[in-house]
Amino acid sequence: MRDAIVVGSSAGGVRALRGLLHGLPKDLAASVVVVNHIPARGKSDLPLLLASAGPLAAKAVEDGESMKHGAIYVAPADRHVVIEKGRLRLTRGPRENRVRPCIDTLFRSAAVDLGPRVIGVVLSGTLDDGTAGLWAVKDRGGVAMVQQPSEAEYPDMPESAIEHVRVDHVLPVADMGAKLAALASEPTPPGVPPPPAMAAETQIDLHGRALDKGVLDLGRPSPNTCPACHGALVEIREGNLARYRCHTGHAFSLRTLLEETEVAIERSLWNTVRVIEERSFLLRSMERQARDKGNHELGRRLAAAAERDETHAQGVREMTGKPAGAG
Repeated sequence: MRDAIVVGSSAGGVRALRGLLHGLPKDLAASVVVVNHIPARGKSDLPLLLASAGPLAAKAVEDGESMKHGAIYVAPADRHVVIEKGRLRLTRGPRENRVRPCIDTLFRSAAVDLGPRVIGVVLSGTLDDGTAGLWAVKDRGGVAMVQQPSEAEYPDMPESAIEHVRVDHVLPVADMGAKLAALASEPTPPGVPPPPAMAAETQIDLHGRALDKGVLDLGRPSPNTCPACHGALVEIREGNLARYRCHTGHAFSLRTLLEETEVAIERSLWNTVRVIEERSFLLRSMERQARDKGNHELGRRLAAAAERDETHAQGVREMTGKPAGAG
């Protein structure tokens, strides 16, 4: 039976999740595990919101608990959910796609542990978390389902999944519950051992020690470095997907790596503005001291140097795309 349903969502995802869960039967012969991107701080009310959406009980994942049919398990804040030997594990491993919990982390571990028993569902959200995980689900014989992009509040995640994965079903959320219930009763094809690289990534997600788990053997070296820790990155190819993972375990899709690079560039530019302006302040202070002592020639040279720095700082500010005085 296809008795493990893993669902990923982000921006606009709560409404989509409630719509999906509303259509599930109370006797669903499957477990449902949900990752929705939420802030790292504070307690999430998502289990309560999802429990009131339909007939199934919902709760936050507890480390080590087994998966029961007819129950909804929700990832808590600031923890990845990994499936290992049919149990739900919580880890605070390195962020993947800049988030924790991460959809790809859950989906990949489900694919490794449960193979063709898994149904992966990608709902509304920005960027592309869930795409690589859904690819893993399909690669291991599972079923891929995606929210109709035209219906999603934020269609990026559904569109990315459709672009890169051989998706089986593209549906509005109102139709997903009945379809998932039907799929859960279908027999599954025989499973095969997961690819070593996929299994290694799940071990990294679960236990850390990426170097010991062979992270550098997962792909070819990348000229980029990890924007989170500045460690070496390897490029991982799966179908037409390119992903990146560093030797400490941080992982990025191509789009999230680009986003992080843009953030790093802006941070570097603002640091440059700060250093130039600090030098300008020092030069202005030295200018005042020189003029107070009657050394006007030195004061003139110091003022000219300060003006050059101020011009350079303004030029760097303009590179950030923000006017002077903007934060």
